[in-house]
Amino acid sequence: MLMVKRVLSGPAVFAAALMVLFMTCSAGAAQAPLAPAFSAVGMDGKTVSSRQLAGKAYIVNFFASWCPPCRSEIPDMVQLQNTYKAKGFTFVGVAVNESDETIKSFMKSNGISYPVVMADQKLVGAYGRYVEGGIRSIPTSFVVNRSGRIVQIVSGARSKAVFEKMILDALRPVKAVK
Repeated sequence: MLMVKRVLSGPAVFAAALMVLFMTCSAGAAQAPLAPAFSAVGMDGKTVSSRQLAGKAYIVNFFASWCPPCRSEIPDMVQLQNTYKAKGFTFVGVAVNESDETIKSFMKSNGISYPVVMADQKLVGAYGRYVEGGIRSIPTSFVVNRSGRIVQIVSGARSKAVFEKMILDALRPVKAVK
């Protein structure tokens, strides 16, 4: 089970939030690593896999229902999912340190229309290898372009405008490197 500690003291939260806001890693498409292959059963009982997502742009978002920054970005993610789904984009939520019942209820109350899977060590490890020290905070998002490459890694909550820019960048056709 992935353990993410909740620290809720004023100065510590503020300092951590500032640090998280500035922890963004971007990579050019030519050098970007391939997203890890994965397959998991979503909360709706359907399989979610990298094979199904081939040719689509997607953002894998590690989150928790008890995480205030995660909760703050969910409504924007739901709106963007509805806007860009028909253009070949989806979010994939990865619920960290949660129970099935809690996440199902959270999804329903927040209108989450994109696939959500429960985190396990294999999935966390597969994505965590792209972050120095592994995934140590949530939310953490991995932006994958249509070519299946991780083109951006973002720790911390983001605004709708920032997510929309990441989605549009990931949806762009990738130019061949000569």
